[in-house]
Amino acid sequence: MLKAGIIGYGTIGRHIAELIQSQQAGAIELKSVLVRNLERIEEASKHPFSFTNNEESFFNQDLDIVIEAAGHHALELYGEKALVSGCHLMVISVGALADNEFLDVLQKAARENSKQILIPSAAIGGLDRIAAGALGEIEEITIITRKPVKSWYGTIAEEKVNLETISEPYCIFDGNARNASKLFPENVNVSATLSLAGIGFEKTKVQVYVDPTIKRNIHTIKAKGSFGEIEISVQNEPFKQNPKSSPIVGMSVAKVLKNLTSSIVIGV
Repeated sequence: MLKAGIIGYGTIGRHIAELIQSQQAGAIELKSVLVRNLERIEEASKHPFSFTNNEESFFNQDLDIVIEAAGHHALELYGEKALVSGCHLMVISVGALADNEFLDVLQKAARENSKQILIPSAAIGGLDRIAAGALGEIEEITIITRKPVKSWYGTIAEEKVNLETISEPYCIFDGNARNASKLFPENVNVSATLSLAGIGFEKTKVQVYVDPTIKRNIHTIKAKGSFGEIEISVQNEPFKQNPKSSPIVGMSVAKVLKNLTSSIVIGV
């Protein structure tokens, strides 16, 4: 049984906790959740795991793995500490790794402490093929992200298009993954994950659309290289309470956790 901790208890963090508690994540025991404000946790005492806003208390629980589910800033605050504390680190806010210096810091901490940084597939598919293809030559990779209007409130998209009146798909970004990760930290972590699996942040092309004609978050990946070609499109049902993300993210995390203790591992 591996002992896990979660950083963050928003929509995704809560979903991951539920999946662990329902034993859908394999032989994993959730010990604690690190949050900023304990007063926002309803009926905290009724949960079989603890909540704390004290990082020292959180990291002193002999955890095997820490799951970051609280955004770029939280990863910057606690990522290195998790690895130095002897925990594997699972990263959901992958866009933060577009900062080369920060990525180097985490990789150094992982190497020196014989731990791993785990990045789940989350909202996209085909990463196993992309990562395998990267062992040869990949000529190009493009990811096209389309999300409905409700997914873009509270983001930079509001500065680029009128979300109240938009009536047809509108491209709000066309560039590389490094810039996409900085501009859309909550919406396009997928481009960062794809970049790390494939040909890097500079070479990975990204297009981002506000699309009032759809109801799901859609990610389409196109890649070509010595392995052949791949085109894969996924349509993710968004969370009602947080349409920027989808339940498949938490399910992907649970799948990685299950792999850590399973006697058979598929699709890696």
